[in-house]
Amino acid sequence: MGESTFQLDIENLVEFFGPGDRYLNQIKSIFPKLKIIARGNLMKLMGSPEDIEIFEKRFDLLQVYFDRFGKISEEVVNQIMKQEENPLVDHTSTNDEVLVYGRHGKLVKAQSFNQKKMVESIDKNDMIFAIGPAGTGKTYTAVALAVRALKNKEVRKIILARPAVEAGESLGFLPGDLKDKMDPYLQPLYDALRDMLPTQKLLSYLEDGTIEIAPLAYMRGRTLGEVFAILDEAQNATESQLKMFLTRMGKASKFIITGDVTQIDLPRNSKSGLLQAQKILHDIKGIDFIYLDEKDIVRHKLVTKIVNAYQKHQNH
Repeated sequence: MGESTFQLDIENLVEFFGPGDRYLNQIKSIFPKLKIIARGNLMKLMGSPEDIEIFEKRFDLLQVYFDRFGKISEEVVNQIMKQEENPLVDHTSTNDEVLVYGRHGKLVKAQSFNQKKMVESIDKNDMIFAIGPAGTGKTYTAVALAVRALKNKEVRKIILARPAVEAGESLGFLPGDLKDKMDPYLQPLYDALRDMLPTQKLLSYLEDGTIEIAPLAYMRGRTLGEVFAILDEAQNATESQLKMFLTRMGKASKFIITGDVTQIDLPRNSKSGLLQAQKILHDIKGIDFIYLDEKDIVRHKLVTKIVNAYQKHQNH
């Protein structure tokens, strides 16, 4: 007798299990030899190891289908859980435009030309630099690509890092431990993740280390294998810090480095590693540089006007 307990990657369980647990009961009837217990986001299986393995593989496909289309039906449950021949739906197909099916049915897609270039480039290269002004979706697209890779089991964890450089303020005056001090600077990364993962799933990933959000200094001495790593605000990494981060790359990993070279907050005597990297890494095969501009801005229309105004002022 085997036993397995796992967490469902589903936010709307009422919709997934159906009215009065219609679809859950249908699933149970398809696997009469298994004892299936669902409690909230946890599912427990008891039965032969062979039946458990078959169930989990098919149930994963059912979750993927629900994640992509936001609904299921008795027909879909039969097709996927029974693995009927000539199914009416192809539950292995994907919509290439959608990177992640986020919370509340949100479809997370690349919305601009250069965001789409980021998506295309990361499929061909193991490391890309996404450089551009505020609001161009650099970080958001990078996080979506990381979540997609994790969901597709292409990597075993996500690491999101930022330099601990303050924009005119000092970390020292903030209350709490280092995590408390750093959280405000890492907030954009948390915000993006909250858009893309159910709350409980995100908390679980953060707790077990599947998703790690940390200051850049925490990367020193590590080898990051089977990881999707993002270094955000890389313009505020010094030359030695950025080199340190880039050389952490292990096997089967993807790295995205994002930054805005117009917003460098380093002390005057420190040079930006991002500026240096553009000069010395641009000819290396497997590394690509994507440059986003005001046409990629997806925030309020005023942001585009603000960016253009500052660029004109700097050019005078």
